[in-house]
Amino acid sequence: MRSRFASLLVVSLVAAWAALAPASAEDRSIVVASTTSTQDSGLFGYLLPLFKAKTGIDVKVVAQGTGQALDTARRGDADVVFVHAKPQEEKFLAEGFGVKRYDVMYNDFVLIGPSSDPAAVKGNDILAAFKAIAAKAAPFVSRGDRSGTHQAELALWKDAGIDITAQRGPWYREIGQGMGAALNTASAMNAYVLSDRGTWISFKNRGDLAILVEGDTHLFNQYGVMLVNPEKFPHVKKEDGQAFVDWLISPDGQSAIANYKIDGQQLFFPNAKP
Repeated sequence: MRSRFASLLVVSLVAAWAALAPASAEDRSIVVASTTSTQDSGLFGYLLPLFKAKTGIDVKVVAQGTGQALDTARRGDADVVFVHAKPQEEKFLAEGFGVKRYDVMYNDFVLIGPSSDPAAVKGNDILAAFKAIAAKAAPFVSRGDRSGTHQAELALWKDAGIDITAQRGPWYREIGQGMGAALNTASAMNAYVLSDRGTWISFKNRGDLAILVEGDTHLFNQYGVMLVNPEKFPHVKKEDGQAFVDWLISPDGQSAIANYKIDGQQLFFPNAKP
C-alpha cells in the first residue's frame, strides 16, 4: 500500500512539474542597471508596466549612481544600462562593454537651496552661484557617489574655476548616496544641492528648500541607453534586452516618457533620434 501511495505521489509531482514547466519556460525578465533619478522620480514605476503589457518582459532595476551602474554592467551583472553621463557612456562603449548608445530623453539639473538664499545665488547663472556658495562657505550637499549628477556637479565647480578638492571645507558635505538621500540631507541642513529636476518634482520632504537656479545651458541633462555586449558576456539576454532599448526609443516608448507627469508637470522630454 505504501509503495503504491509513493508511486502515486511521484506521478502527481511529476505531472505538477510538467504542468508548471511550460509557464516557467515562458517567463521573461531582464536586469537594467540605471540611475537613482529614473527610480526616485517614479519614471520606472510608470514605464515598466507599460513595457511588460506590450512585450511580456519583466524588468528588474538596479538603481545606482551612473558610475556604479556602468560598473555593474562591466561585470556582466546587467543586460541593459540606462544612465546620464555621456562621456562615461562613450568610454563604456569604447572599452567594448556596450553595443550601441541611443539618446532617450533629457531634463535639466536645478540648484536647490534654502528659500532665504544665504549665498544670494538666485537666478539663471549656475557658475556664478557656485562661486558665491564657495566664497561664503554656505552649506552644500554633494552626492559624492560617482553618479551622473555628481559628475555634473564636479564639472560645474571646475567650470566655475574652483578646485573643490582643495577648497572644500566643513561647509561641503559628501554623502555617497542617491538623489533622494541628498535632498533629504539638504532639507535637514538647509543646504544647497544640485538635483535633476525629475527627482525634485517628485520629492515630498522639501522643508524650506526651493529651486534657486535654473535655465542655464550648463544644466542640460541627457539620458542614454545601451545593450550590454553579449559577445563579452554570453549570458546577456540579447533579444529581450534589445527589445527594451527598441521600445524606449520607439514612438510608443517616447510617448510614454512624455506622458509621465506629476501634478501636471512633465519630468522628462523624449529626444530619441529616428
